[in-house]
Amino acid sequence: MNVWKFSQPARLGILCLALLATGCGDRRGGSIPYDVQTFGVPDAPPAPPPDANYRIASGDTLAITVFQVEALTRDYVVDTGGSISMPLIGSLPAAGQTAEQLRTSIATKLNQRYMRNADVTVSIREAQGQVVTVDGAVRLPGAYPVRGPMTLIQAVAQARGTDDSANPRRVAVFRQVDGQRMAAAFDLTSIRRGEAPDPQIYAGDVVVVDGGNVRGIWQQLLQTLSLVALFRPY
Repeated sequence: MNVWKFSQPARLGILCLALLATGCGDRRGGSIPYDVQTFGVPDAPPAPPPDANYRIASGDTLAITVFQVEALTRDYVVDTGGSISMPLIGSLPAAGQTAEQLRTSIATKLNQRYMRNADVTVSIREAQGQVVTVDGAVRLPGAYPVRGPMTLIQAVAQARGTDDSANPRRVAVFRQVDGQRMAAAFDLTSIRRGEAPDPQIYAGDVVVVDGGNVRGIWQQLLQTLSLVALFRPY
């Protein structure tokens, strides 16, 4: 099977590099293989363990409540760098922590400058394994819940479709199969014309549509990676 394999989980920023190997335009290209006959079914997303043990991941939606402070009380999505951004506090690392650890960190930050004995609660509203992430040249990038069978066309539609800078002939899907990161490219134009099958998309997949704004996304992700990790072979 002509599919890229990565020997260990890698961040989305490393995987996006393949899309940037060639320039943008309305054509196929890049190093990720097309016409993959059997992409493979992804590893089943684990059900979120109890909040006391679950480690927050990028893409998770967190419900954060600060007692009697409505401006801070809402849902927060953990970004690709593993952080959340809160009023007053700013950017705060979240990935890899439990809900209780993050609660303590938020309360400490608030107590240092703004409050005394801040009453904070943190819970996992939605775990990353239950969503598909659609990024790149789409109108509304983000993480979208998967509540049933979904195809690539439907996943892109969740993000309000491709934007004016998109190259729909170069769409990458990143997936973890048997503990390994894998990637395949698809031609959205051919799929829309009925010339190619519309592949199944699963919870945990990451869909990246090539286009003019992918480079901006890459530059943002680049800031979260060390050069050692970036250039390490996978």
